[in-house]
Amino acid sequence: MGRKTLACALVVTVALAVAGCGGVGAPSGETATAPSDPNDVSGHLTVLTHRTDLVQNGVLKRYAAEFHQTYPKVEVEFEGITDYEGEVRIRMNTEDYGDVLMIPSSIAKDNYPKFLAPLGSTAAMSKQYRFTGRSDVGGKTYGIATFGSANGVAYNKTVWKKAGVTEWPTSPAEFIAALRTVKARTGVVPYYTNFKDGWPLGTPWSNSVGSVSCSARAGDALATSARPWSPGSDLSVIDALLYDIVRGGLAEKDPTTTNWENSKNLLAKGQVGSMVLGSWAVSQLRDAAEQAGTNPDDIGFMPFPAQKDGKFCAMLLSDYQQAVNVHSPHKEAARAWLDWFTEKSGYAQSQGAVSALRSAPLPSNLQPYVDNDVKLVERSEARTAGVNAVDDASEIGLAKPDYRQKIVDLARGAQPGDLRGYFAELDRRWAEASRSIRP
Repeated sequence: MGRKTLACALVVTVALAVAGCGGVGAPSGETATAPSDPNDVSGHLTVLTHRTDLVQNGVLKRYAAEFHQTYPKVEVEFEGITDYEGEVRIRMNTEDYGDVLMIPSSIAKDNYPKFLAPLGSTAAMSKQYRFTGRSDVGGKTYGIATFGSANGVAYNKTVWKKAGVTEWPTSPAEFIAALRTVKARTGVVPYYTNFKDGWPLGTPWSNSVGSVSCSARAGDALATSARPWSPGSDLSVIDALLYDIVRGGLAEKDPTTTNWENSKNLLAKGQVGSMVLGSWAVSQLRDAAEQAGTNPDDIGFMPFPAQKDGKFCAMLLSDYQQAVNVHSPHKEAARAWLDWFTEKSGYAQSQGAVSALRSAPLPSNLQPYVDNDVKLVERSEARTAGVNAVDDASEIGLAKPDYRQKIVDLARGAQPGDLRGYFAELDRRWAEASRSIRP
């Protein structure tokens, strides 16, 4: 299964325009609170999910059965939706969008209170859970992350070792040099863009904003930045690296023929050297290695190649967040499910991901980060709405693939122009959009 859910980790570019639609009652503002006694709550819950694979293979059904042992009067049913964003957006014109749902990326934060029940004060919840700022509106939290992820680069350790590259590159220049060495000494494709599927050129790269500057507020700063692609900025460094990879002939020959599902096999088999992805991908890549009959331990994960004051920094970002439908008649049971799923199910651990629960240990795939003193920085979401507004008005799409696909095309000569000229255009569009919002 493809993983595209972190596309909403940095920016949301489409505002949900369903407020005030007919058939939607006024929200009560009632906080969804789990009962102290599991026997005091009952009901049939419908949980909407984008993880159709986990519905089909029975994993979520097993979670529901375990939950039922603690809450014997509550039944949980899952509705897997392939086009999750599109279908749920339409359903939110009504009151029928499940009892529990993953918050669609198309719903603006300011509209959360119209559709979702508050879960508690952010000040209190942030002590227990990571990523609460993502769904904070007016001091209240409206969602709990299914899990989180760290940004970085997935790579085949055996391929890099054969090339003689044993240290993580500390700069884009060192990374390019390492890829050249991989190509020269092994003949393996050093980097895979996943150009055709698109989304791997969007969110995974944009999620590295903050790693270059080692700043939790690097994303927030985009809300007021006049030149996000100025020399030395996070976006300039990140996007220039992509350009240099392709320009140097260090990616696949024909990016228009790439395939995400196959790319996992290519990296697992050592036919591809590396891909910028979130740490969530490591478990899928290791599964691909097992299926291919290669060693899952070949799959490594390194920080984005940039350091601040001699240290690597990795951003921790929230995946989809679970929330309670403000119209649900079973808010207590729904909140009980959210708490149990976050704290007891082991879902985050099974995905090799960072748990939303602060007391939970980091996943084993991030142990190399811990061992090498990589600084983990939880990204601030304080200015997300402002960033979204400017990004939407500029029609750039920081978490979408389009503008980076153009960078790839510029680098391979499929479109006329040069990188600095394109950065100037992006800066101009961003500045104009910012002025249009704040004249």
